[in-house]
Amino acid sequence: MLHFHSLKSCITFSQLRELCYLHPYFMPFDRRYVSLLMNGINYTDEKLVAPSSVGILPNESGADWQQRLHQFIMDWMDKKEVVTVQTSGSTGKPKQIELAKERMMKSAFMTGKYFGFKSGQTALLCLPCDYIAGKMMVVRSIMWGLDLQLVPPTGNPMATINQPIDFAAMVPLQVLTIFEQSPEKFKLIKKLIIGGGKVDAQLQAKLQTIPTECYATYGMTETITHVAIKGLNGKHQTNYFQGLSSIQFAVDNRGCLTIHAPQLSQELVVTNDIIDLKNSQQFEWLGRIDNVINTGGVKVFPEKIEAKLEKIIDSRFFITSFEDKKLENKVALIIESGNWIEEKINALKLDLKQVLSKFEQPKAIYFVAQFEETPTKKIQRQRTKEKVERFNL
Repeated sequence: MLHFHSLKSCITFSQLRELCYLHPYFMPFDRRYVSLLMNGINYTDEKLVAPSSVGILPNESGADWQQRLHQFIMDWMDKKEVVTVQTSGSTGKPKQIELAKERMMKSAFMTGKYFGFKSGQTALLCLPCDYIAGKMMVVRSIMWGLDLQLVPPTGNPMATINQPIDFAAMVPLQVLTIFEQSPEKFKLIKKLIIGGGKVDAQLQAKLQTIPTECYATYGMTETITHVAIKGLNGKHQTNYFQGLSSIQFAVDNRGCLTIHAPQLSQELVVTNDIIDLKNSQQFEWLGRIDNVINTGGVKVFPEKIEAKLEKIIDSRFFITSFEDKKLENKVALIIESGNWIEEKINALKLDLKQVLSKFEQPKAIYFVAQFEETPTKKIQRQRTKEKVERFNL
């Protein structure tokens, strides 16, 4: 096994990154040589071990998000070859999995190659390090020598930022909050990836008004965040996700996406996402097979219906189904709101008839004051549906 200390004096940092990516047994995470640039200050291994001595990271009384950041750095610097990561639980029960540090570095390398990272560029850490998205921002900064700007993982992460940010990662709610509170701050962000939730039509329309290059991401904890990128605005806008280098896509006999990513996973990744495969490196996401509704012998895709309704319904909502003696399953619309008055519901039904086909039409509309969510604010459809069943059916 090769180690960083045996090569440090004879190759450049750029060559080191290339070797990390290409060599399957290269493990350059000896804690004695880890350094991380944060808020303009270079933290070498000794400072990272005792962060309270320099004041950027906390002592035991620090904020939770800082404590978790510090803990991840400690985990990264230890002698273990893996990091334990918690999945979000948006499509199943949350669980802990182990990811190889070697593969996390290769993921960071691929992202940097795709977006053209250069040492010294600024990156914004505004996601918690409890989950893979926040952890990978730290790893990318270590791998590429980025200057990681630290802010609390709040709704508006740009509130206190007054300097240019070359690269940032946010969830849709954070992006919407910036639009509401400080839209002028977008001019400071050069490139922004948006993940952890759906970018709906209303948000995508807003993105057309800002200079920031915005991208949606496709991935999961098991693939060490994103394996594909889709442009959302400007000259990069497209309907298709583009795979990162060396990643290959295919479909199985269900029409679901499979991912061949030997740099990130030893096994073929089989998903429950139904796609339109353009070629082995590009696909359009259509929906999840577990959400497909068979109603009256016709299969309908909730995500496609939702896309048609985004300009009609202002509140959060989703399409689901309930058992029906006649249709087998009836399409239902669940809206996050207090109960609407009858006139408003009737007006909505008229709008639905204008934009939806016969089998897409909701046969029932329900209102829920608050959707069930994961810790990362993703809607838990099944648990919210069960709440409706308890109180309405």
